[in-house]
Amino acid sequence: MHIHPMWQAYPSLEKELDQTLTLMEKTIQLNNPTVQEAVLEMIHAGGKLLRPAYQLLFSQFGKEKDKDSKKTIALAASIEMLHTATLIHDDIVDQSDLRRGLPTIQAKFGTDTAVYAGDYLFVCCFKLLADYASSLKSIQLNSRSMEKVLTGELSQMNRRYDYSGGVEAYLENISGKTAELFALSSFIGAYEAGCSQKFSNNCRQIGLNIGLAFQMIDDILDYDGTRDTLGKPVLEDVRQGVYSLPLLLALEENKAELLPLLNKKGDISDSQVQEVYQLVQRSNGVKKARQMADDYTQKALKAIEKLPTTPQNTKEILGQLTTQILKRKS
Repeated sequence: MHIHPMWQAYPSLEKELDQTLTLMEKTIQLNNPTVQEAVLEMIHAGGKLLRPAYQLLFSQFGKEKDKDSKKTIALAASIEMLHTATLIHDDIVDQSDLRRGLPTIQAKFGTDTAVYAGDYLFVCCFKLLADYASSLKSIQLNSRSMEKVLTGELSQMNRRYDYSGGVEAYLENISGKTAELFALSSFIGAYEAGCSQKFSNNCRQIGLNIGLAFQMIDDILDYDGTRDTLGKPVLEDVRQGVYSLPLLLALEENKAELLPLLNKKGDISDSQVQEVYQLVQRSNGVKKARQMADDYTQKALKAIEKLPTTPQNTKEILGQLTTQILKRKS
């Protein structure tokens, strides 16, 4: 079992993330071999483990961290299990065949197995929380975060082919769908390590801004001509009526050419999606989206800079990691 090579630059974090994956493996004990194989395959599929990494880093600001490293690892595992469960269910809804370049669970094992695999990971998440969370507050927050993720997903589903909400609706969607788990990871890391509610809330806000920028960068990279899969995510999203930030910002500038294409909804052809793709580039959609992502990145980095100094250089590592994932080009 190998974690993503990006963590080689952060040796102590790499070790803890390795322990996190090992605990996830140990926690998954099913008497159904097919579902067990599907779950294990998903957790080994090469995810970056960013959410548990933020949870582990923010825990370094608390007095309890070193006293109970077992608990810290368990909470990191619960966060990643929650994230993985949402990905599995997301792929079912979107009928996606690939995730991180590999076949999705439902493509390989069928939808029934995928549903049970996602459900089982939710169970594992709460099993670990029940055993290790020091108060009901973390379990309560985890439940609320799951609700926000689901609300973000449902909101996206309800707004398919609807561009009327513009950027505001997009931000509302990604606040739940992506940013919430970064926010939860950051809060629980600090709070469960003994930090005050006020300090932990500050960490939560940092996580939220990181999560918002992270999703924006993902959406921008879909329009990046250097990607091998040029326009493929755009093709799928536009056809399904999921309009991301670059397109929504381009729409503000160029309704005349874009609206007739978007109004074709699911009947839009591949060549017309390519036309949308080119129009977004020409109408400054990508450029404006980069500026917005940069604004949220700077908010997060400025708040990180104000955090207290720790013996582990946590503040510096947080700044370096956040810059690395939010300035990425692929």
